[in-house]
Amino acid sequence: MAPSHGSQSRRGWTLVIILAAVALGGYFGWRHFTGNGAEIAASDAANKGQPQPTAIPVTIAQAQTADFPVYLNGLGTVEPYDTVTVNSRVDGEIVKIGFRQGQMVKEGDVLAEIDPRPYQAALDQAQAKKAQDEANLKNAQLNLERYNTLAKQDFASRQQLDTQQAMVDQLTAQIKGDQAAVDNAQTQLDYTTIKSPLAGKTGFRLVDPGNIVHASATTGIVTIVKLQPISVVFTAPEEDVPQINKALAAGAVPVTALSSDGLKTLSQGHLALVNNAVDQASGDIRMKATFANEDNVLWPGLSVATRLLVDTLKQVVVVPEGAVERGPNGLYAFVVGDDNKVEIRDIKVSQEGNGQSVVSQGLTAGQKVVTAGQYRLKQGALVEPTDATSSATAQNAAPNAPAKAP
Repeated sequence: MAPSHGSQSRRGWTLVIILAAVALGGYFGWRHFTGNGAEIAASDAANKGQPQPTAIPVTIAQAQTADFPVYLNGLGTVEPYDTVTVNSRVDGEIVKIGFRQGQMVKEGDVLAEIDPRPYQAALDQAQAKKAQDEANLKNAQLNLERYNTLAKQDFASRQQLDTQQAMVDQLTAQIKGDQAAVDNAQTQLDYTTIKSPLAGKTGFRLVDPGNIVHASATTGIVTIVKLQPISVVFTAPEEDVPQINKALAAGAVPVTALSSDGLKTLSQGHLALVNNAVDQASGDIRMKATFANEDNVLWPGLSVATRLLVDTLKQVVVVPEGAVERGPNGLYAFVVGDDNKVEIRDIKVSQEGNGQSVVSQGLTAGQKVVTAGQYRLKQGALVEPTDATSSATAQNAAPNAPAKAP
């Protein structure tokens, strides 16, 4: 039996309704998924427009409490402790030189000899004259004794006795003059042997054997300088004079001699003298320090840097000099908090030296300050701190680390 026309019409409408439902479901599903993707994309775009802050790498150090030595730095020149130009005290020919140029000599060492024969002859002559006068005195004393005995017996006059007494006194005085002449001749003879007046180092020899030297000459035979100990003469500004005198009155004042560039320590000594007047032309005060110089590292004429310890500040807050920044309103430092954010802190510095600064106001011991990398910082900036001590230790250890196996 064939289907009716009404049945076919109902089946057609049912199919249309099903297709419409499927199409409508697909449309709403497409809107749902594309809508969520747009929101995610918009959120990502917003996040990209506002990036999270990046930590700035810096080097930090901790403010510490320590004793701080106060130094006065200056420049000086090494000078011999003593300098002697050896001259002849008599005229004559040099017959012998007893030293080598540049030799270290001791006090009393023979440096040169002058022909002694003329002076030996003068000594012999003076001694002979004295012996002659001593014989005359002996005879005169015997005659005096005779006249004294005869005068008691009235066989000699008082005048004869007094005359004989005067003769004895005259010869006695003459012998004293003879002794002085002998001493003088002996001294002149001794001067023919020229000895070193101090222990030190000889310079260039100024005369040779065979030369005639004179006591009136100013050139000398050789110059000797004393190197142990040795002196350094240096200066300081006149405004430091009260502080220097105060330190000197309290006891020995240490002085360090360094190379002229200030990088190498040469010797340790002490302040020996502060000059009695300030140089009006330069406004400086001259001082002299003494060094043992047992290793002869200091040499006359050498230019050195000096460091004079005038005071020691007890238990003060100290930070590296690199932590101190200078701004239009004065000195400041970047302080790193526990959250690794920096704070600009105004500070006052009372002393600086040897890579350290004494902070008298603004910091306390234990606070962390930035010592390198400040140029990128501002108030509240986030930082990635590296401790200066650990960084330096790592750098020192790196050259000694064992090489990796290939």
